[in-house]
Amino acid sequence: MEAGGTEALKVLESSLSQAKWRLKSASKSRLETDILALCTGIRPVIMVDYGGKMPELQERLCEVLKLSQQESSIFQHLRVMVIEDMIYLVHVQGLAKFVMSSLNSETKLLFVDLEQDPPKMITQTNESSVVMQLVSVQKLFSLAFPVDGMNSELLPCHGRHPTASDKSPISELVISQSSEFIDLSCCLQETQVTIPTLNGWLLGYPVVYLFSKERIADAIYNLSTKSLHLFKVLVRRNGTFNKGYKEEELMSFSVPYDLSLGGSNEPWAEAFLAHMQAKGERCKQVWSSLHMEVSGCYPQAIVL
Repeated sequence: MEAGGTEALKVLESSLSQAKWRLKSASKSRLETDILALCTGIRPVIMVDYGGKMPELQERLCEVLKLSQQESSIFQHLRVMVIEDMIYLVHVQGLAKFVMSSLNSETKLLFVDLEQDPPKMITQTNESSVVMQLVSVQKLFSLAFPVDGMNSELLPCHGRHPTASDKSPISELVISQSSEFIDLSCCLQETQVTIPTLNGWLLGYPVVYLFSKERIADAIYNLSTKSLHLFKVLVRRNGTFNKGYKEEELMSFSVPYDLSLGGSNEPWAEAFLAHMQAKGERCKQVWSSLHMEVSGCYPQAIVL
């Protein structure tokens, strides 16, 4: 695992150089952390919000990924994925397993209904039509990222590439575009599921904001007028991968303050942190620590 992680960073450095992509130091460090998180199985999906804008960012990521795949099998199962104007890096095996665990209810989610003022935590998800539509979107993802036939290893990876011989129409559609580029912009068509709700699930947050496309204005107002708790999961790479031994943000999400009074002591927060720490424990050669910090955030303008 340690040798694979070191190789991944060396290959990434070489690919960035060949692509002549000069990232700022902070963005480059974030990209390295994201690649390691994907390859070690800590996260199956990363939303890329650094290093440029679409479509240039997509083109650069695809070029770097293609160059990296030519040099090392470690990058074999990484892909660039686009949904509307959002861009992601995904590990196809990790995402397939994550989608299946969601459909099997192994991954427990809490939903915050932003259509109500004040927002409320939903426990009976079968009462929400948007949640039911989200399940339909998850089923679409399961067609694009099938579990059958996939190797269970993450780093290094020796599984197969999905091919056009896969019988799923969705698989044939997305894979025919490029070996490293997947466009699932169609996944939200004809549904009331919004990008923030999709991202809440897709990025692995334990609490997901829920509202329909018809109630976006209400959701923005209801969230903008409330104090929030900001939950940050921080990681520190081992010395081999982190010259400065500094902490970096792995992921972050917010929850209305009144619905998370216990902060990190909320039962769902403790369970989520334990789950993430268990993943980190499997890769001690790469990650030396993983913990969560919670801070308050006063009402402010929110963009959804």
